[in-house]
Amino acid sequence: MRSDDGRETYYVSVGGKEIVKDRGATAWEFEIRANEEELYRLQDLFEELASLEEAEVLHFTRHLFETASTEQMSASTGDVTTRIYRLLHELGTPETKAFIERMPLQ
Repeated sequence: MRSDDGRETYYVSVGGKEIVKDRGATAWEFEIRANEEELYRLQDLFEELASLEEAEVLHFTRHLFETASTEQMSASTGDVTTRIYRLLHELGTPETKAFIERMPLQ
């Protein structure tokens, strides 16, 4: 149901990089209220994270002993993950916000 401010309820799985409207459609960790623009921002972050994770896998299979770039790649992934959790906190229900506030984020 859309509110006057254009927000709707969504259920988010960070591990699965999924955002759904149907509470029972998939396993989820966080409930948020977002408008279209906010939803697109979150989807973009999930796509960025997926791309970084794919690049890490390719890097690790080709360059097992190169630690400098491995650390840089891990830092990039961590940065995007932190941005995801910050956005989820911004858009989250009180329960979502409380849970994220207890997480050890950078």
